[in-house]
Amino acid sequence: MQFLCLKVWLAPVPNIRSMMKSCSFFFRSLLLFLLTISDLFVQIHGLGLGINYGQIANNLPSPSRVAVLINSLNVSRIKLYDADPNVLLAFSKSNVEFVIGLGNEYLQNMTNPAKAQTWIQQHVQPYISQTKITCITVGNEVFNSNDTQLILNLLPAMETVHGALVNLGLDQQVTITTAHSFNILSNSYPPSSGAFREDLLQYIQPLLDFHAQINSPFLINAYPFFAYKDNPDEVSLNYVLFQPNPGLVDPNTNLQYDNMLYAQIDAVYAAIKATGHTDIEVRISETGWPSKGDPEEVGATPQNAALYNGNLLKRIEEKQCTPAKPSVPVDIYVFALFNEDLKPGPASERNYGLYYPDGNPVYNIGLQGYLPQMPMASKSNSLSVNFLVCIITCLMLAWELTRW
Repeated sequence: MQFLCLKVWLAPVPNIRSMMKSCSFFFRSLLLFLLTISDLFVQIHGLGLGINYGQIANNLPSPSRVAVLINSLNVSRIKLYDADPNVLLAFSKSNVEFVIGLGNEYLQNMTNPAKAQTWIQQHVQPYISQTKITCITVGNEVFNSNDTQLILNLLPAMETVHGALVNLGLDQQVTITTAHSFNILSNSYPPSSGAFREDLLQYIQPLLDFHAQINSPFLINAYPFFAYKDNPDEVSLNYVLFQPNPGLVDPNTNLQYDNMLYAQIDAVYAAIKATGHTDIEVRISETGWPSKGDPEEVGATPQNAALYNGNLLKRIEEKQCTPAKPSVPVDIYVFALFNEDLKPGPASERNYGLYYPDGNPVYNIGLQGYLPQMPMASKSNSLSVNFLVCIITCLMLAWELTRW
């Protein structure tokens, strides 16, 4: 390249113009080719992917660095467990849609209209013009608690926060929901026999009525890992990992299921239908697989985590639907972006991340680069990007010279 440039600049001026004109078509074609590749690269890597961004750790990268990582992955949706202003500011003017969270500790206060409106004014209004906040989860897995007062506060808090959104003219932009543990079901097999626990029906029925009224989704945290861990001799590992397997047939509907997660989703739909509702969409607010666990946590390995998340992301990309809802693509938030070293509980709780805090992937999920490492994390990646920029810049300069 340097030798070519030297020859050009030593040549007589009339030859420069002649040479550049003769190369004009080549330069334009090559530039168009490179830009086409760039566009294709973005399209290939784009996924309608949702991911949970938890922050129970003391070694995570700054939100601004995370924004670069998310942008490089073309992740389009993020679910937070709070309304961290640093995160919301870091994603200002991005195309990422946010679900933000109101923790269980806020529920009692959120039953007060004035406090609910103040929370919205402090945690939503300052950011929503620049950051796409589309949903607020009021509480998380509340029915898993033994706190009756917390359970009683859930629906009033959801209604009051929704009322605050209405008062502030934000209810068309932001919806209200809450996330549930899968064990609010008393039965999940066969999927068509899915049913809510009897002791929870008195709370779930009015909650579903509210969802239908405001047209908001019903969120479930579903982890086939737990089913396999508890019964590894009875539950097929291939079935829970989306690997080839004979599958299971629902005897009531004759629908065939080749993986447990889809069966779980349809079981929730069946439970909702049993309450009289067919107008509520079920979404998976959390699912994932740990790459490490305690000795008794059977199946918690990097290999299984890679298979589960890798196969799941392929299905998300294909916009697959469940057997009982063939026209409704599954809507899923993968758990989680990073390993979180301060989470309590068994070792698996700290090892659900797709990435280590340094931005390196925990395992290779083999999706042709759908989840590359953070930009600048690799010197070779950085050099490749700089080289491409240099080529395009030189070609644009050469193109301009043809206009002499």
